[in-house]
Amino acid sequence: MIISNVTKRTVNFVDGQNMKHALIIADMINDFVTGTLKVKRAQAIIPNIRELLKLARKNKLVTIHVTDSHLPKIDPEFDLWGPHAARGSWGSQIIDEFKPKEDEYRVLKRKYSAFQGTELDMLLRELKIEAVILTGVLTDICIQHTAADAFSKSYKVIIPKDCVETLDEPTQEYALNFMRKNYGAEITTVNELAKKKWM
Repeated sequence: MIISNVTKRTVNFVDGQNMKHALIIADMINDFVTGTLKVKRAQAIIPNIRELLKLARKNKLVTIHVTDSHLPKIDPEFDLWGPHAARGSWGSQIIDEFKPKEDEYRVLKRKYSAFQGTELDMLLRELKIEAVILTGVLTDICIQHTAADAFSKSYKVIIPKDCVETLDEPTQEYALNFMRKNYGAEITTVNELAKKKWM
């Protein structure tokens, strides 16, 4: 598990219950955007995530880039999806639009959920984060599994629907509704988040 050596810049953000938020950008890597497991609809959310990231950086919101980083040849996901995001490969690298800055974090994962087998929960608790804003791909897989674990660990889950994508619209809508119903996720948009006092 690798977390980059960064300077911790955090501030308190007020949103009803004085919750401190973190922006999580999941799997916006070469293999999922233009590579071996290209998600065609991912292109549409790049400008929206970029706008949200710009706001987060402006307001010193904690930002965490979480990405697949599979062990070559032995990873069980390869049986389902074929080889992808092999550790150290071009495909596992974050796309140029979202290259992390020095004061941002990167967490590597081998499972769908950003929490499973990683130090994400420990990092969030050390930073005193209470709410996570989930963005990236795929809505019904990595985003949904991460939302489930976030909910089970008592984090508030916020999902800007114009910053997550999957393979088709019916699956997108089903996943968003599932997370709203089962995890109490706040389904919102970049424009709505921009209006928040903490943003």
